[in-house]
Amino acid sequence: MGRDPVLLHEPIDLVIFDCDGVLIDSEVISARILIAQLGRVGVHVDFPYFQKHFLGRSWTKVAAEVRISYGLDLDSDFEEQYRSDLLRAFETELQAVHGVETVIDRLNVVSCVATSSSPRRVRRSLELSGLSRFFGDRIFTASQVRNGKPAPDLFLYVAKAMGVKPTRCLVIEDSVPGVIAAQKAGMPVWRFAGGSHLRGLPPADLDQGGGLTVFDKWTQFFEMAPHLEKRDKAAETHHG
Repeated sequence: MGRDPVLLHEPIDLVIFDCDGVLIDSEVISARILIAQLGRVGVHVDFPYFQKHFLGRSWTKVAAEVRISYGLDLDSDFEEQYRSDLLRAFETELQAVHGVETVIDRLNVVSCVATSSSPRRVRRSLELSGLSRFFGDRIFTASQVRNGKPAPDLFLYVAKAMGVKPTRCLVIEDSVPGVIAAQKAGMPVWRFAGGSHLRGLPPADLDQGGGLTVFDKWTQFFEMAPHLEKRDKAAETHHG
């Protein structure tokens, strides 16, 4: 984002990727579907509202926000229709974020996914984007813990399940709730701002006043964490 890379020196044993907006460029699709569906029940919101109140949050928190702010309970039929419309759009529109596949493939430590999405949605998203082969069963969702992001529960659950100390987990998030959750869990966290939903936002709106590492291209990842890249002959040729 026009800044020199900030080198990560901490020892890391696990990289935890959020899914939507980090691995897959899905948030603009989600926003379009949800805004349209809310409009049909008389709740009119725009994309900035989506960014502030819905981005990175579980469905439970999205529904709670609508109930508190608009006095409307989103029933199970609304949720099912939203998820159905979203997955239908994903089938033809969803893509992996450019460059992320290379980063996952070149990591010399274990990686996993921790997301506020439903289990069905995240698994289908990873299949459609061609990324499921990298993670196997190392996929964790907010449905496995009591409190979703911005609570630290999901990240702490992941660390325990993977047998890694929180301080040795690097979290890659795109949303403010996700960043806060990682910080509360005591984990180093970087904010990825390369998804379509964050393009054009000024750095001051992304880096918490300069206290957060922000990057918007996956080619920057190993510039900031060179010790996390596999060092084989191909890599040495690439770097040398």
